[in-house]
Amino acid sequence: MALSDDLKAEVAKIFGDRWTSRDGTTVPDPEDLKLSNDAVKLDGVVLYADLAESTSLVETETDEFAAEIYKTYLHCATKIISRYEGEITSFDGDRVMAVFIGGSKNTNAVRSALAINHAVTQIINPAIGKQYPSKSYRVKHAVGIDSSPLFVARTGIRNNNDLVWVGRSANIAAKLCSQREGSYASWITKSVYDVMGKNVKFHDQTDMWEQVWWSEKSMYVYRSSYYWSVD
Repeated sequence: MALSDDLKAEVAKIFGDRWTSRDGTTVPDPEDLKLSNDAVKLDGVVLYADLAESTSLVETETDEFAAEIYKTYLHCATKIISRYEGEITSFDGDRVMAVFIGGSKNTNAVRSALAINHAVTQIINPAIGKQYPSKSYRVKHAVGIDSSPLFVARTGIRNNNDLVWVGRSANIAAKLCSQREGSYASWITKSVYDVMGKNVKFHDQTDMWEQVWWSEKSMYVYRSSYYWSVD
């Protein structure tokens, strides 16, 4: 069969097949879903942590130094996310995606964002200055978080497949982590802010979050430059 015929047949099958879906209580692995039109529905919080200015990094620094920056940032982010009950779902070059579920999902996701900012400002950047005193480079980053229902399906072919996360939170979180304004490193939506715990909302009775208008999506979001110490 010609490749074009194979593609036409598969596209027609995907559009024509009925979907089967079920409510989920855990973040699925690809093996938990069929390659056919099969899905799991979750009420989840999506977090994206993104290393800023990575193109400039690889263009102006050695490959070895750039790789060290990638490795330290992603290592710290994934360790912190796991500590606060998030599930790593994918890596995309210089950023990581995670999903939080359960009763404390919003608070845990926000705590992760603040803790990642601590790792950047209090661990990684001081380590760069100590190891490379002649370098002016310092890590900049942002974390985006949103909450929504998610429709999780498996896509790809045979051994080359992964999960696709369909839902507002996956798209909004990915866009929020691309925000670059001053020292604001944590960006969350109102749906997250309204229900997260007071311990990640206030510091000494001062709100750690500033509400701003996000013109790209015509919605209010909240941003913070605070960090949560990693114990």
